[in-house]
Amino acid sequence: MDKFEHIFEMQQTLNRRIGVNTEGMTEEEQTKWVLNYTRAMQQEMAELVDSLPWKWWAKYQKFDAQNARVEIIDLFHFLISAAQVMGMSADDVYQAYLKKNEVNHKRQDSGYVKKDEADSSHI
Repeated sequence: MDKFEHIFEMQQTLNRRIGVNTEGMTEEEQTKWVLNYTRAMQQEMAELVDSLPWKWWAKYQKFDAQNARVEIIDLFHFLISAAQVMGMSADDVYQAYLKKNEVNHKRQDSGYVKKDEADSSHI
């Protein structure tokens, strides 16, 4: 088992412990939980921003690298949970990442002058 698969397994165990079984959800349950995880990620993003000295007018702020790392991992927990709600395994995410990364490089090669959602329809 690779590290990414292990992380997915650990997240599934944690979700079940919390009372969320991501396997076999109805569309209504999927909608609810993807929304829940998306909201949680928004909050974690805000906490990540708060780890950064974003107030250019305030001299007292410091970059909190340790907390920023923790917030990134919190984001990762919720992102994996959302992927699991959508029925994605670690390998599914990896394969989709490879395809999307290729699309992003092609967009950069072409100058990315127009939006074309069709270029990601194969993912």
